[in-house]
Amino acid sequence: MKRQQYLVAGTGVLLLLALYFLGHTVPPQHKPEPAEGGAPGASLVKSIGLQDILQASQARLTPARLSYVNRLQQSVVRGDVKMQQINADRQLATFWKDSVADGFLLYAHYTGEAAKLENSEKSLTFAAQLFLQSLRGQDNPALKGWMATSAKELFEKALELNPGNDSTKVGLGASYIFGSQADNPTEVMQGIQRILEVAHRDSTNMYAQFMLGLGGIESGQFDKAIERLTTVVRHQPANIEATLLLAEVYQQKGNKADAIIWYGAAKKMINNPEMLQAIDQRIKTLQ
Repeated sequence: MKRQQYLVAGTGVLLLLALYFLGHTVPPQHKPEPAEGGAPGASLVKSIGLQDILQASQARLTPARLSYVNRLQQSVVRGDVKMQQINADRQLATFWKDSVADGFLLYAHYTGEAAKLENSEKSLTFAAQLFLQSLRGQDNPALKGWMATSAKELFEKALELNPGNDSTKVGLGASYIFGSQADNPTEVMQGIQRILEVAHRDSTNMYAQFMLGLGGIESGQFDKAIERLTTVVRHQPANIEATLLLAEVYQQKGNKADAIIWYGAAKKMINNPEMLQAIDQRIKTLQ
């Protein structure tokens, strides 16, 4: 199953899928709270930029680590500047990924910066997916907007290199859906229309069908979401994500019987004790 499909709707299902697929590798998916030392997101309310994230993140580094980051940021001086910058961005991405507990945003950013310079479709889509995979779980509107913008830019650059890549088109559409703000719901429909373009041309594209199902959930069109997700599980019976999401949608519609059926179907595909326990608890609340 492709990692590009690890997008979910509903915090409950998000938690279940995170337990099963991603363990503890997903970034924090809760509303940022003020933290000692100026944690990222502590004072970000209306808008955000890279410098805000850098400032908040660097404020939490030890002097030695901050010195290392500064050296990397200032390491490009002369010679093959492009390759030096790519290498510096990759090292910075690795630092924020491996050395800082909540450094995901800067890991994704520097991965994206290196991809732009490298200008390969593979690198650009990988970086775009880093943002997209975590976008749905982000509750801070400012961070959501910044992440969505970053994902869109990377997907668009990848499409410039390969305009016919349907998966990239779907990813771009999903960036609109999950990056939409409460005061601009038209972005959800804009994203859905982009994905529909792919689905209408190729009804067997299950990535598009899956994202349309999520788009239906996001826009509150539960019947359409059920239709799309049912198509996915019919073609991909082992798709745990779609199965759990069907259970979630039926639960939100108040159809407890069908919700229990789909939660039960998901249990048959799972061997993760924590996830099984979480699903059992959900079923218990529905009985």
